[in-house]
Amino acid sequence: MGSDPLDSLRLTLMQEVLPVGMAAVERAKRGGARDLADAFSKGPEGLTELREEGAEAARQVRERLDRIQPGLGNPVMKVQVTDVPLEPALAKDAGEEELQLALARISERLTLLEQRLTEGS
Repeated sequence: MGSDPLDSLRLTLMQEVLPVGMAAVERAKRGGARDLADAFSKGPEGLTELREEGAEAARQVRERLDRIQPGLGNPVMKVQVTDVPLEPALAKDAGEEELQLALARISERLTLLEQRLTEGS
């Protein structure tokens, strides 16, 4: 299944870049440039940390974008669905067999219950 490069780019922006950007803005407001630079100096761990910090804010932005136009904030993922039919005879036989076993258990328990009720009277 081929993927549209623009859809892939938009998905990456929404799920990877947006959370980092939201956290970066918040850090810059809160702690200034030094706090923001500290996150980037940690390498990949710092980006992961920023992504986690900005996840909730990014989710809210994506939800707002979806209110404007569905799929704008949370891109619709294309999927391919195939129906795999069961063999009707196999499915029927398996279901009937399970039913017969369940009915046999019920019958045994009813017999035991009847015996216990007649013993007690």
